[in-house]
Amino acid sequence: MSPAAPPPVPPAPTPTATASAMPSAGPPRPASRLLDWRVRFGALALIWGFSFLLIKVGTEGFAPFQVTFGRLLFGTAVLAVALVVKRDRLPRGARVWGHLTVAAFLLNALPFSLFAYAELTIPSTLAGICNATTPLWGMLLSLVALSEDRPTRVRAAGLGIGFVGVLTVLGAWQGFSGLDVTGTALALLASFSYAVGWVYVRRTLAGTGASNLSLAGSQVGLATLQLAVVTPLFTSMPESVELLPLLAVVALGALGTGYAMLLQYGIVAEVGPTTASMVTYFIPVIATAAGVTLLGERLGWNTPVGAVVVLAGAALTQTRASRRRTAPLTEAREPAPAPRESTTCA
Repeated sequence: MSPAAPPPVPPAPTPTATASAMPSAGPPRPASRLLDWRVRFGALALIWGFSFLLIKVGTEGFAPFQVTFGRLLFGTAVLAVALVVKRDRLPRGARVWGHLTVAAFLLNALPFSLFAYAELTIPSTLAGICNATTPLWGMLLSLVALSEDRPTRVRAAGLGIGFVGVLTVLGAWQGFSGLDVTGTALALLASFSYAVGWVYVRRTLAGTGASNLSLAGSQVGLATLQLAVVTPLFTSMPESVELLPLLAVVALGALGTGYAMLLQYGIVAEVGPTTASMVTYFIPVIATAAGVTLLGERLGWNTPVGAVVVLAGAALTQTRASRRRTAPLTEAREPAPAPRESTTCA
């Protein structure tokens, strides 16, 4: 999930660009190596899928802002340790830090808080499905914000199919009866915030020279500071701290916001961003299974059916038109596409 803490990476290279930047291909990878990335891929999907359940459990003992602050604090701790171990440097320049501050709000502080408030009144299963709409919002925004990313007919069809899926999940034909409109709107707004954040990152933080880990750690750290200011203004300390909600918040931050980013970096480096982005399509499935089996949440027929339609539409929006190959120099100068919004899982 929100998933989706999304790392503030600059535009991810296409598989072709990644291959051209790596040494020439050697012998085939051993089977054990392939199994290794698949295991980590499965772990990433499980962590992000269970994030919605952890949010729900966390809000049973803490206010939504406290849940968000806790997950950011523990996530920052994990990324800080990784920065020290790898001896990585923080980004330099006031302009970069200014853009990171905005990215921290759009990709972490705001959507994390919105999901936490949403799950006060909606099931974790619905929140997980709402999170899957991020690629749909992203493509919609690209129509007006990214002139080099115009949609094909297939991608436009995917956008329409995806939103039909959203209406199916929400039960539009029955007047949204039994649905908490406010909570659902907050979850959809959180997914929209992810999409806005990725467009912003693509336009402002590409080519900074800083590593992905450095940008991610700095962004999450800034989001932690933002919540440190906001949380005391709107909440008070809980009279007692229950163990289960506390463990949920710790796991949400250390695993879902910190360790999951490190897993994602390794998978992208090993198999490329295209394969790594496929994790998006497993998150709502896992979130739904976790909510139904562990929290006893009820599931109408329209929820899984609509979720499948949403994921199908999201998959179509990620396709790209085949481009005619020109001279190698011209192709090398083309800007690489931005990372898929699917990486914005909570």
